[in-house]
Amino acid sequence: MKIFEIRDILKAEVLAGDSNLDRVVVGGGGADLMEDVLAAVAKGSALLTGLTTEQVIRTARIAGVAAVVFVRGKRPDARVIEMAKSFDLPVLLTRYSLFVACGRLYMNGLRGLDGSW
Repeated sequence: MKIFEIRDILKAEVLAGDSNLDRVVVGGGGADLMEDVLAAVAKGSALLTGLTTEQVIRTARIAGVAAVVFVRGKRPDARVIEMAKSFDLPVLLTRYSLFVACGRLYMNGLRGLDGSW
């Protein structure tokens, strides 16, 4: 699935990385504990989270995440968006809850990576 498809499925707003919406996402998952992301994420996946901190962007970069989706309409501050832009990391914002957003992506063919994430 491509990031622009995730944008459309989640009716999301693109906050950063709009030039990379053609990137392919290999899987996805939702997490608010960044240590879980580091332990289980695969390069090229989508991370859905309710956390809107700089730590999310740093973790995504280290883990090789293809895109970050902030859920529940939680808008990160300008520093977070600027950091994502500096890393060329697509960041989206959806009003759906974490549960609903993951479900919508799953119903449209995006799968988890190992069943635990």
